[in-house]
Amino acid sequence: MNGCTAHPVPPATLDELRATDDAGRVPAPFTDEAGGAPLRCCLRHSAPGERIALVSYAPLRRWAAATGVDPGPYDEQGPVFVHAEECAGPRTDRLPFTDSHRTLRRYSADGHILGGRLVGDPGAFADALREAFDDPAVEFVHVRAVEYGCFLYEVRRG
Repeated sequence: MNGCTAHPVPPATLDELRATDDAGRVPAPFTDEAGGAPLRCCLRHSAPGERIALVSYAPLRRWAAATGVDPGPYDEQGPVFVHAEECAGPRTDRLPFTDSHRTLRRYSADGHILGGRLVGDPGAFADALREAFDDPAVEFVHVRAVEYGCFLYEVRRG
């Protein structure tokens, strides 16, 4: 979608998560024999044989700490797949993982949820994102998987 950018987990944060995740656990990397895990470091599915790790990540908490905002009860953490070692990051500027049911959760500049939308039809993803950013109070949107509720990536204007 024009005017929006998908943001993977930032490289410095990935370095931290690969050492100790946001739940205080040391990750246990493994070889992904089947492939298909949604990687939040490079915003693509893993290929068979890649080394990945499942880590706990708190995107809103980290954003709030960097901006001095208190998200209050909206703070949460959850599992995300990342490469076990540094990777090149996204290879495209296309919005990834839009081919399945998704939840678009809207946040204000003070870290509060302004609402959300279930996108059941992959063809409606761009319209749902445009609708979210039509609201000037929306600072960013978290795209989440419906099946497990996992954070996939953050979208911002520009």
